[in-house]
Amino acid sequence: MRILYIDIDSLRPDHLGCYGYPRNTSPHIDDLARRAVRFENVYVTDAPCLPSRTALWSGRCGFHTGVVGHGGTAGQPLIEGPDRNFRDLFTTTGWMGALRQAGFRTVTVSSFGDRHSAHHWYASYHEIYNPGYGGMDRADQVVPTAIDWIERHGTSDQWFLHVNVWDPHTPYRTPEAFGNPFKDDPLPDWFTEPLRQRAWNGYGPHSPQELYGYQAHHDFENRYPLAPGTLDSMEAVKRWIDAYDIGIRYADDWIGRLLGALEQAGILDETILIVSADHGENQGELNVWGDHQTADTITCRVPLIVRWPGLTDTGSVDRALHYHYDWAATLLELAGGQVPANWDGQPFTEAFRARKDSGRPYVVTSQGAWAVQRGVRFDHDGHAYLALRTYHDGHKMMDPLMLFDLTNDPHEQHNLADERPDLVQKALSLLEDWMQHMMATSGHNVDPLMTVLREGGPFHTRGELPAYLERLRATGRSAHADLLAARHPDEV
Repeated sequence: MRILYIDIDSLRPDHLGCYGYPRNTSPHIDDLARRAVRFENVYVTDAPCLPSRTALWSGRCGFHTGVVGHGGTAGQPLIEGPDRNFRDLFTTTGWMGALRQAGFRTVTVSSFGDRHSAHHWYASYHEIYNPGYGGMDRADQVVPTAIDWIERHGTSDQWFLHVNVWDPHTPYRTPEAFGNPFKDDPLPDWFTEPLRQRAWNGYGPHSPQELYGYQAHHDFENRYPLAPGTLDSMEAVKRWIDAYDIGIRYADDWIGRLLGALEQAGILDETILIVSADHGENQGELNVWGDHQTADTITCRVPLIVRWPGLTDTGSVDRALHYHYDWAATLLELAGGQVPANWDGQPFTEAFRARKDSGRPYVVTSQGAWAVQRGVRFDHDGHAYLALRTYHDGHKMMDPLMLFDLTNDPHEQHNLADERPDLVQKALSLLEDWMQHMMATSGHNVDPLMTVLREGGPFHTRGELPAYLERLRATGRSAHADLLAARHPDEV
């Protein structure tokens, strides 16, 4: 059995053709999806990058690993203490460890562990190939290493190869020679001038006047000319979305070459192929552009496409609610391994074999790097809903409680919390049930999001507010400055 896991950073599902996107961003992935199971509702438990991959590779959510952010205490796994054995839990019960116990050779081509000093993430790999660009990698700097490995080892049996490409992640850096396949394509309909104007008059890191953080960074436009420095016009919005889509298309182009290497080795039709992501990417939702700063559906819903020869040859769609590590648990069972007892991931193996939807009644997401927030994704009367409980807004335009009808409002433009208090209460009740389960099953007496709050709030926002208030006032947004100063007096 051979398994290739293609991990595309910052890839939101609805910018792929197989998920209904009108632009031709993903011809190779779309072709793969025709003979695969395409999952509609897979969510990462913890966003963004470091918490997400820590959860997936350990099989445990951030509440149990302690990793819910990018820095501070919550950027490191909880100490196992006196019960730690000669090898830690990431080694013995992590995803790669379980695959090794099932007889697989585990290999990664990724700079992720290097980028985030995520040394726990390396546990139980036989081979690690770090392209060396710290997450600024382009696909042409990653995929050739994977192709070389396939040429040398592909025809052997029992391997799991993880290949991590970063091209949809800001700053957008696809080589100029690749061109713009979307120069004549209109923007998706929901991008309008009234939307842009509201966003421009708003505030927050990675909002239209501060696309790369808290200040105007026009040097980014000089260094990475695909994208604008601000979104001061609809032409700039088109450049911005084009640049994101170009990154996806560039990654897809190199995925085609990767699949070609499997075909050249004569093993394409014998290899299990998986395409997914560590998180999605907000592009205007909650006034975040080109980043992953929330616990909402746009950041936490990821694509998952699984082609398993002999099981998925006709293609299908799974619409059930799953966490990303539920699929990891399912893969373990299908590959002849066992799901470790300490996992939060729950396999749906028989449902996958039978091509039936069988998932969770609701999922809970978290964000601790750019905000302190939990989300609850649930269904009610045939509609998909998302509720967000915000404990620290990350200096963004977010209320403490928000509710969105994703069926009618997939881009989260209309907060229904005041109109539907019954659904807000339902979501809070589900969140309380989840919290009780987390506390009952945790080996520690701490909620990691509380740790983030106690240490000064989300890592990427710490110390940024005073200068940002000055910028807001200098750019005619004094009312927003006053609001943020009132919300966060301890940070001023």
